[in-house]
Amino acid sequence: MGDPKFPHKKYSAPRHPWEKTRIDEEREVVKKYGLKNKRELWRTQSVLESFRAQARYLQAKIRYSDEMAMKQFQLMIRKLNRYSILGNNASLDDVLSLNVESILERRFQTLVVKKNLARSPKQARQLITHGHIFLNGRRVTIPGILVEGIEEESIGYSVGSPLLDDLHPIRQSILGTETHEDQPEKEAPAEEAEPVEEESEKQ
Repeated sequence: MGDPKFPHKKYSAPRHPWEKTRIDEEREVVKKYGLKNKRELWRTQSVLESFRAQARYLQAKIRYSDEMAMKQFQLMIRKLNRYSILGNNASLDDVLSLNVESILERRFQTLVVKKNLARSPKQARQLITHGHIFLNGRRVTIPGILVEGIEEESIGYSVGSPLLDDLHPIRQSILGTETHEDQPEKEAPAEEAEPVEEESEKQ
């Protein structure tokens, strides 16, 4: 057991840090889900790998009708179903076919965008950290937690948040109902007057 003041890392960095293809793919995922940095992505990959490693281990045991392996398999599927990652009738092959986006789709930050409470993942992260979002009746300020299926419907703006008002400018920008009444209208450019020719008096 380690010192609680110095927790162990919850992720493993890539073995080959300079692979261009992987770097480009990670950059796209980080941008798509509004992650703070690649460490958040690597932590999610570690969660995925733990499920996949357990599935590979159980796959070998279940072949020999191991009762304990069957119980462990049912518990794993039940957990994945609780987070709406897989259904109740999922198989080990379904677990092995999961990818990192399957987990990222269940992040609190992602679901806030899906429920149209934020315009982008970046804005969702900001609203969560500033305490504008409730989950299951309480304020949650951690964008990266995984949300259970039964809690998804409870996601909403926190009590006292100004965003509860649909007329709030930020809320209108999210809903796409912003108006431009307060913006001054551009004046049409004045037409240039034609020069007037003075008739010289000839005497």
